[in-house]
Formats: sequence, structure tokens, C-alpha cells
Amino acid sequence: MNEYVLSEITGKIIGAAYKVHNTIGAGFQEKVYENALAEELRKQNLKVELQKEMNVLYGGKPVGDFRVDLLVEGSVIVELKAKQAIEKIHEDQLINYLKASGITIGLIINFGKRVDIRRKIFTH
Repeated sequence: MNEYVLSEITGKIIGAAYKVHNTIGAGFQEKVYENALAEELRKQNLKVELQKEMNVLYGGKPVGDFRVDLLVEGSVIVELKAKQAIEKIHEDQLINYLKASGITIGLIINFGKRVDIRRKIFTH
């Protein structure tokens, strides 16, 4: 896993996601998992911003904004789902967030019956 960019941070996020799921289980709304995951990451002394607003630039000018569920250490976008499965549209959404934000690494974490995680990288 050390060959991945920011593997130490993403490893902590993934471990925390499993801990949250093992503790509270499936069936809650995304906001419950968002708050629980943020709490678990803060226990590990990671900087976590919830519902971080970011700008979309077009031609160098802001044309809108979006919110990411979690921004960890200012360097990893985490999008949370509480669905049966991660869909391609969720992956596309994360890639677009990475493109727009200038951030390279993102995780989609789905708290369904089991934890499902997708790691996305966008090289700018």
C-alpha cells in the first residue's frame, strides 16, 4: 500500500470507516456516517472539514461551487454514500471534484451492508 500517494492518510481513513461501520452498522443516513467518521478521524489527530465548500472555476473565474462531505488534512476528499452499491455516477462525481479542486486523491466510502471503498486519483 505504500506505493500509493498519501497512503498513510487514506489508510487511516479506511480503517476509521471500518471501525465506524463495525460500531454502528448499516442503515443510517449519510450524515450519521459523516459525523461518526469525522469524530473517529479527529481522535487520530487528523484535520477534518465537514461539508467543505469549494469553487468551480471556468477560464480562471468562479462559476459555481460544490461541497465535499469531508476534506481530510486538506489533501484527501472523502465522499460518503449509504446506498446498496457505489455507482459509476458517484465515481464520476468524485473525479469532477478532484479536477475542480486541484486535489489529487479521493475516496468514495459506501456504508451499505458492508463497507465498500473506491480510491480515485486525478493527476492535474
